[in-house]
Amino acid sequence: MADALIGSAAAPLQFIRDHTALLAPPLVPEIRLYQASEITPIWQATEDALDEMGLPPPFWAFAWAGGQALARWLLDTPEMVLGKRVLDFGSGSGLSGIAAAMAGAAQVTANEIDHVAAAAIKLNAEVNNVGLDILIEDLVGGSCVWDVILAGDVCYEQQPAARIVGWLREMARDVPVYLGDPNRTYLPKDGLEQVAQYSVQTTREIEDTDVRNARVWRVLPD
Repeated sequence: MADALIGSAAAPLQFIRDHTALLAPPLVPEIRLYQASEITPIWQATEDALDEMGLPPPFWAFAWAGGQALARWLLDTPEMVLGKRVLDFGSGSGLSGIAAAMAGAAQVTANEIDHVAAAAIKLNAEVNNVGLDILIEDLVGGSCVWDVILAGDVCYEQQPAARIVGWLREMARDVPVYLGDPNRTYLPKDGLEQVAQYSVQTTREIEDTDVRNARVWRVLPD
């Protein structure tokens, strides 16, 4: 399976098509994404590649609650990104970035460190007829060259969350930074200003409940 994923540039695209279906996230029916309808088959399909190559799990195959909240908010309040350069950090499926592009952003950069996620973002952008710049790089610690930064569902592990949020606070000194999160364990307890809240239908295969209360937060500078 690892060879299938890396043997050619087209291999990740075909892998995604073979193991997902085009579905609309419940909170954002305007957008369609290549999503896994069940978690177990796609996790098993990537297991060999994970073992051999150290690839991240296929988080890109699901529309997580925080990303859905960010996307819904952007579509409902397009003035937040209209005409602006937007970074969708830790983009996953590209959901928030696609919403920003649909809301009228001048340029959207979807950032990931996972090459398979980058392939998913490419496919999802094409399906939704938007143009995204895809950047495969660890941006944490770098400088800001955008007008708005989005980050959905990045607080799921303690050490990465602390590192990422620390950087987002630095970025918030210069530009608005918005974080979508359904109150995960490592979401900071302070330094956030709530701007929106949504009930997001989900599944117990990837969450611990059928509905998550997801919020959009503005990250305050440190």
